[in-house]
Amino acid sequence: MKRLLIPALCILAAACTSRGHLYDSATPLAVRMARSEIARNPSPTTLDGIPAGKVKWNYTTGLELLAIADAGEAYDIPEFTAYADRYFDTIVQPDGSVLTYKKSKYNLDHICPGRALFALYDRTGDARYKTVLDTLFAQLQEQPRNADGGFWHKEVYPHQMWLDGLYMAEPFYAEYAVRYLSGAAYEKAVDDIVNQFVVVAAHTYDPATGLYRHAYDDSREMFWCDKATGQSAHAWGRAMGWYAMAIVETLQYLGVDDTTRPMVEILNHIYEVLPKYADPATGMWYQVLDQPGREGNYLESTASAMFVYAMLKGVRLGYLPVEMGAGARRLYEKFVDRFVKENPDGTITLTDCCSVAGLGGKGMRSGTFEYYISEPVIDNDCKGVGPFIWASLEFARAKGRL
Repeated sequence: MKRLLIPALCILAAACTSRGHLYDSATPLAVRMARSEIARNPSPTTLDGIPAGKVKWNYTTGLELLAIADAGEAYDIPEFTAYADRYFDTIVQPDGSVLTYKKSKYNLDHICPGRALFALYDRTGDARYKTVLDTLFAQLQEQPRNADGGFWHKEVYPHQMWLDGLYMAEPFYAEYAVRYLSGAAYEKAVDDIVNQFVVVAAHTYDPATGLYRHAYDDSREMFWCDKATGQSAHAWGRAMGWYAMAIVETLQYLGVDDTTRPMVEILNHIYEVLPKYADPATGMWYQVLDQPGREGNYLESTASAMFVYAMLKGVRLGYLPVEMGAGARRLYEKFVDRFVKENPDGTITLTDCCSVAGLGGKGMRSGTFEYYISEPVIDNDCKGVGPFIWASLEFARAKGRL
């Protein structure tokens, strides 16, 4: 009888757990998501749907691997760090060159994956990683700019600043400056970094909504821009998510002083406005941020993860009012309830991710409402998984669990 009773109790306990909230999972969700992604992608080179046998210097891959490595450090799980390291060891060649990377493209997206190399160089002392860091910094020094100093998003997107680009470039730029620059060179770098945030805010701000549009074209020549303002047509959720994360992750290196104060003010403005555009039932945000509730619009997880993560971290580091902490923790719980599901094999899945969206390019992407809602919606997109892991780490810290 006892032999039958013990398994029955285990089944009952498991059933009770499954009926509870996933955010109270015994195993931290940052760990569960990292393990789930490793199970789905035994090789880190296949993240973001890259075919087996191929390797690509990719901001989405780098973003998720940085988050997985951070989870490994936070919970002392060496396999997570080793998983991330395998990608960089594969793609960075003995001479410090990087497969598929070309500096001459001046693509800000290609700065982002280099962030993981700071810690990797610290751990290994391998000179090839420092070579890559120096190469990426050199790209920023030579990056094409508008007259007001704003970086072009890519050389093939002349005169365009995208909110996405602030995340791609500025946290790397800030960490490099703090580590390797000093004196006048450091001060010049900090001024340049802050200017990127201020310039893009001035050019993308929409006074009618209080939000920031996805991008603007300084030349006013692109078909997708308003000829008077240069702005794209909408505030896209993930673009503003990138921008909020970029502010928080850049300030963590530069700190708050008179020079960086404008970044803090922009961040606080974002979190004053965002509640107006959230879904009342779930607290989450829409794919087209400035069109809440419009037919065809949908609650989108990558943007929502970014907003929740940046809010939690911004409160912890003192960039946002401490009074926002309880609300930020509750939003994390709502995020998990809405977007994270548990699978029969014990893995977890992040649902409702916009796969990709942009402006112009080969697809002549228009930036209209109809365009944004037409892009594919998938599970477990790197651009959502990474911020979700970071949000989960912040939630654990806020709850005293880490």
